[in-house]
Amino acid sequence: MISNTMIKIINRLPKRFVILISKKVLNNYITKYANINIVGNENLKDIDRPTIFVCNHLSNADGLVLSRVLKDVDPTFVAGVKLSKNSLTSLGLNVVKTTSIVPNSADTEGLKNIISLVKKGESILIFPEGTRSRAKSLMEAKKGIILIARMTGAPIVPIGLYGTEKLLPINKEGDMSAEKFEFANVNINIGKQFELIKKEKGQDRKDYTDATTNYIMKKIAELLPESYRGVYK
Repeated sequence: MISNTMIKIINRLPKRFVILISKKVLNNYITKYANINIVGNENLKDIDRPTIFVCNHLSNADGLVLSRVLKDVDPTFVAGVKLSKNSLTSLGLNVVKTTSIVPNSADTEGLKNIISLVKKGESILIFPEGTRSRAKSLMEAKKGIILIARMTGAPIVPIGLYGTEKLLPINKEGDMSAEKFEFANVNINIGKQFELIKKEKGQDRKDYTDATTNYIMKKIAELLPESYRGVYK
């Protein structure tokens, strides 16, 4: 694994060189360590307008793997701001297109930027759980996904992913810079595109949000082995 000292040196280079080196280094790691298996690739063929991809979240390698799988769609990834503050994960931000958001907060500006991107024609990828699952199974999703889907009117494509928790395991002490790649089989299951359920007249907003969030997460759960479905079994 590339040393922290080397990462810091890379990050001091001019931006264009940082991007070039980051892509080279991290793509090599994915090629070397990940045996990627994809199911449902045909569900990407009919995408002809800005789309919201939603996926479970197990590892800091998720974005790297998904950006390769979805290279023809080229979505912008919604990433927590803390990733830019870590020397290792900041390299990953040079490999994939990202827009930042402050997790577990009412980040109005971040949400506005995401909605604006979709309305301008960009597809986005969101991890609705908001953070990686240390339990290695689905956790309760944040509600922001519903606001984004309603405000943009974009269709949704669910993705179930597993194996990345072995590819780049979460460090037990929470030190992301200490995480290391390991050989792993990585499975990507791409579901069929669907539209967000519309709010019924007179329906309570909270009931609607809870129901639609649950609906979206169940779509992801259906694409995962039962042991990964967590609270959405």
